[in-house]
Amino acid sequence: MNIVLLAPEIPFNTGAIGRTCVATDSTLHLIRPLGFSLEDKYIKRSGLDYWSKLRVRVYDNYETFLIENDNPTVYMATTKARRTYADVRYAPADYIMFGRESAGIPEELLTANEEHCIRIPMAADNRSLNLSNAVAVILYEALRQQAFSGLSEAGDLHRLQWPSSGKV
Repeated sequence: MNIVLLAPEIPFNTGAIGRTCVATDSTLHLIRPLGFSLEDKYIKRSGLDYWSKLRVRVYDNYETFLIENDNPTVYMATTKARRTYADVRYAPADYIMFGRESAGIPEELLTANEEHCIRIPMAADNRSLNLSNAVAVILYEALRQQAFSGLSEAGDLHRLQWPSSGKV
């Protein structure tokens, strides 16, 4: 899968999203302007030691992103969409885009791509979820639809074994 952040502003969110991308074997695409440097200590701190394992691509603008990725299918996460993220059938090569923390994806892009706009349902008086949480919610639904293909099976405990394994 592919996660796209359009003009992200908060380094902690981008770092946490990068960590989620590493855990899910997804690629992170960042579209400028960025509200921070990719060398920022906060982005590294939130991404922990995962940041060096991240597949990340950076673009100067949305048009360059589209060209360099052969005009991919891009689902746009917005609180204003009519369809929910669960109404979509995701393919492994799809892209899920999220906008700036303060303003979201520009309405010009949303209205030009209405059929690809998705939202996470929430109480009426809430503005939005934290960006890194929203990415996780939608990305894991997309992966669930693909039977978590390519992701590891359950791991072993550190000191003990699960009772069903016959060893304690």
